[in-house]
Amino acid sequence: MIRLFVPHPLAPGHAVPLDADQTHYVRGVMRREVGDEVLLFNGRDGEWRSEIIEAGKRACVLAPREQVRPQASGPDLDLVVALVKRARLETIVEKAAELGARRVRPMISRHTNADHTRIDRLRAIAIEAAEQTGRLDVPEVADPMKLDRLLDGWDADRALIFCDEAGDARPMIEVLTAPLTQAAVLIGPEGGFSPEERERLRALPFVIPVTLGPRILRADTAAISALTLVQAAIGDWR
Repeated sequence: MIRLFVPHPLAPGHAVPLDADQTHYVRGVMRREVGDEVLLFNGRDGEWRSEIIEAGKRACVLAPREQVRPQASGPDLDLVVALVKRARLETIVEKAAELGARRVRPMISRHTNADHTRIDRLRAIAIEAAEQTGRLDVPEVADPMKLDRLLDGWDADRALIFCDEAGDARPMIEVLTAPLTQAAVLIGPEGGFSPEERERLRALPFVIPVTLGPRILRADTAAISALTLVQAAIGDWR
């Protein structure tokens, strides 16, 4: 069944209009008509079996009929990732959503090879991934922030798992032996962190340096590998 994310409240008696792209998908691509059912979620009210009650060429309205799953969220896990080339960053956001990250926080460090990105495009990708994977929330995609500012404002209660490409840290699977209430994974740029950035990171009490193995990984491979290990060791894969 089609699953769609909507920003509107979901409850009996609430009409839910679809936007233009969703209307085109439901009507033009999937050929759904009045009386057909679609699953809706909004990140707050769970998942609802909903009936199409209006189906025009440019507008489609649904009525929530039954909640089929109550609202639930995965672990409080962030991905902090340096800005990389567009295609790789889009892959990272998509896979972070599939792997259960609650937030993706783009970061600018000294050696990032990009200084801007289309956040609206990344947020749309996060929504599509959430719809396809069955999760009931959509990961937040934050605006890019410089690394120094990010660290200055960091909540010390959130462990920052620093994937250190220098290779002299312990393997992640050995380090993550106890559950973490709040955690974040930090992936640097393909040029690596500068010596000054690395020194600062390793001096912070909330930072946990880890290695992802003997090979140098591209940013998208590193992000997918790190999130997989975190979810398997201390996340909701256990």
